[in-house]
Amino acid sequence: MKRIGILSDTHGYLNPTLFDFFKDVDEIWHAGDWGNFELVKQLEAFKPLRGVYGNIDGQDIRSVCPDINYFQVEDLKVMMLHIGGYPGRYSPGFRKIMKNQKIDLMVCGHSHILRIMRDPINKWMYINPGACGQHGFQKVNTAVRFKIEGSKMSEMEVWEQKRD
Repeated sequence: MKRIGILSDTHGYLNPTLFDFFKDVDEIWHAGDWGNFELVKQLEAFKPLRGVYGNIDGQDIRSVCPDINYFQVEDLKVMMLHIGGYPGRYSPGFRKIMKNQKIDLMVCGHSHILRIMRDPINKWMYINPGACGQHGFQKVNTAVRFKIEGSKMSEMEVWEQKRD
């Protein structure tokens, strides 16, 4: 059993209350647009970390985070990327990648819109944790945590914080 925390689109800002929300997770996943390398170091020092780079991230982040991250946790096959769209409106890049992939969970960021849903055609779970930085149109920052046991996901929780 693993407890996972997911965030995205920090844009150089990490709300201190996220550390409390993620205190019991085993891993943190960041779906891109970190904003600066200090955030990578801060989260790595806190918990085991997986991530991808986003469209605003520089070479320092791109040198340690891939564009697409495929991995398995327990029996769950995961694919994380920054720009992926969402079920029914996937990005052209994601549609091209997915022709040869078998996944159970797709994680992406970029839109700043929290969305958790099952893809009705492909049957995988889709998570976009929204955004938790200070840039963008969103008025409420969001992040997600959940539990993985085998190939099952449960106890999905959303963190919300009004932006300053």
